[in-house]
Amino acid sequence: MSDDSTTSEPAQKPPARRFRLGELRLLMGLQSSGRQFGILGALVAIIVFFQVLTGGKTLDPINLLNLVNGNAYVLILAVGMVLVIIAGHIDLSVGSVAAFVGIVVAISIDQWHLPWALALLLGLAVGALVGAWQGFWVAYVGVPAFIVTLAGMLIFRGANQFVGNSTSVSLPAGNTFAFLGSGYLPDPAWGVQLNLSTVVLGAVAVALVVVREAVRRRGARRAGSELVPLWAAVVRVAVLVVVIAGASYLFAKGPAGTSFPVSGVILVVLVLGYSFLSNRTVIGRHIYAVGGNWRAAELSGVKIRRVNFFVMVNMSVIAAFAGEMWVARAAASGPGDGIGWELDAIAAVFIGGAAVSGGIGTIVGSVVGGLVIAVLNNGLSLLGVSSDRVQIIKGMVLLVAVGLDVYSKSRGRPSIIGRLQRRALAPTAEVPPPDKTPLDTPLDMPVEHGGSGS
Repeated sequence: MSDDSTTSEPAQKPPARRFRLGELRLLMGLQSSGRQFGILGALVAIIVFFQVLTGGKTLDPINLLNLVNGNAYVLILAVGMVLVIIAGHIDLSVGSVAAFVGIVVAISIDQWHLPWALALLLGLAVGALVGAWQGFWVAYVGVPAFIVTLAGMLIFRGANQFVGNSTSVSLPAGNTFAFLGSGYLPDPAWGVQLNLSTVVLGAVAVALVVVREAVRRRGARRAGSELVPLWAAVVRVAVLVVVIAGASYLFAKGPAGTSFPVSGVILVVLVLGYSFLSNRTVIGRHIYAVGGNWRAAELSGVKIRRVNFFVMVNMSVIAAFAGEMWVARAAASGPGDGIGWELDAIAAVFIGGAAVSGGIGTIVGSVVGGLVIAVLNNGLSLLGVSSDRVQIIKGMVLLVAVGLDVYSKSRGRPSIIGRLQRRALAPTAEVPPPDKTPLDTPLDMPVEHGGSGS
């Protein structure tokens, strides 16, 4: 043999890979964007900021209980509103619908003496009828949702005042219905100055986070998909565990008789349920497809009219439930209920990463956006800032959030969390991936064309 065949070049060691700050977004997953990471970072920064300025009052257990109970209805509205906006619509009637259902439920309990469970179902049925009414005009007549829900805002505000004679109706003292809006998990005695139910709930949440990450990585490995680096997965799980454990401790050490609020449990259940619906079901993927490009979706066989009808009915049912939650907490319903709720819900969705043109947004992102607004309101209130300045600050936050979305799109980058939606839509062959469809479709464009989607 020649020397060339017996002598081999020494293997060169690849250069060490340097960590880049941009890789921090991997903590949110491969499909995450810097904007999505920034939304959560902004929430944490706001909490820390007010915690310092208020001398620790922001994370005080009593303040946290009030924060959840006082803002649950807005966060619940955001869960439904994000689906409406993803589909390319907007709903201005949610506050009036909530107020109308609220007065009906209050009267049914106080004057008709219905059991609270039956009154709850009655309110949801009224919300479904309202949604069917508005969905008919949007999906089958073709009137833009902006106009339909603007009319609904006026109609159902007037209906609230008509049914209630422009007066407040109080719930009977001690009615069990109030438990939904101001109740807490049970507080059994176990020899420790912490609420056992909240501790157990936190432990279950921690276990689910760990198991979910393990199952996700195992499934991705079997499918041959790209995996998030192990360091990112470990850090992500560790951060979530610390946050859940810390929150559980704060809620568990509240005053005797308190724990994690029932309204918070309901919110968590809704977030999990609607996250599954939007990411793992056919109707959820169709909603994204219609909002991203309704023409391509229609050619792919998506029933556009049914999708539009569904999102409007669903939004009204959620608005009805939010109104019931408010009545349960306030133990009364009146003509001033629901005013401005639609603006808070819409702001939460856009701050949480939804695109004005539709097709982009997540349930979790919208709830995080709602929490940003809630913490802002709470922190500024603790600092004694006047309500007029609070409105100015909230308006600026909304403007900056949408402005960043527009700027990101103008630079050719996915606006907000588009990559996350590509993963959700990719498995469905009948729906075109949103990264191949224009996202500049004007708001409400799909409602004018539902022809073959009956």
